[in-house]
Amino acid sequence: MFRSRSKEEKAPTDKVTADLSKQPRDPEAPKGRPTPKRSEAQTQRRRAATVPTDRKEATKRAREARRTDLARQREALASGDERYLPARDKGPVRRFVRDFVDSRFSIAEFFLPMAVVILVLSMIRVPALQNISLLLWLGVIVMIVIDSIGIWLRLKKQLNERFPNEPKRGAVAYGLMRTLQMRRLRLPKPQVKRGERP
Repeated sequence: MFRSRSKEEKAPTDKVTADLSKQPRDPEAPKGRPTPKRSEAQTQRRRAATVPTDRKEATKRAREARRTDLARQREALASGDERYLPARDKGPVRRFVRDFVDSRFSIAEFFLPMAVVILVLSMIRVPALQNISLLLWLGVIVMIVIDSIGIWLRLKKQLNERFPNEPKRGAVAYGLMRTLQMRRLRLPKPQVKRGERP
């Protein structure tokens, strides 16, 4: 009863399992797993085909992928293509903020040229010009603050009206930072003309 089986007794079961594995599966029988979607199957095949064997190859491919992503982002920043923009510039809220800022003049965008002029005036060793430059500094800063408060209030109101259910966190600060850049240096490039309301 407890003796081990002989080789002859074990052999028939091996043949049966081998025969079963060679038999074609009935097409009506369930296979025990769901059929993958075509896109999933293709990505799995591609992944299996493109898995690098050594570490150097893997780093080289990662570098190339990073380079192509950055090139796409640069093109998107120039053309305004939403698909490849960086995460901070994506979405309808951010697009509206950009269009809102780009459609109007703001004093803050002229800060750099005015700062250069005021700096040159302050370097001249004439006391009257140095006093004028100090007054200009003060005037420019006050005008920028007043203009920024106006833009902040109007932009916040427009965002609440147009996007009541969208997350708007950081959108107003994003717009104010954009006003500090000169129009031709802004990225993504302006998509609306001045005076053209978004």
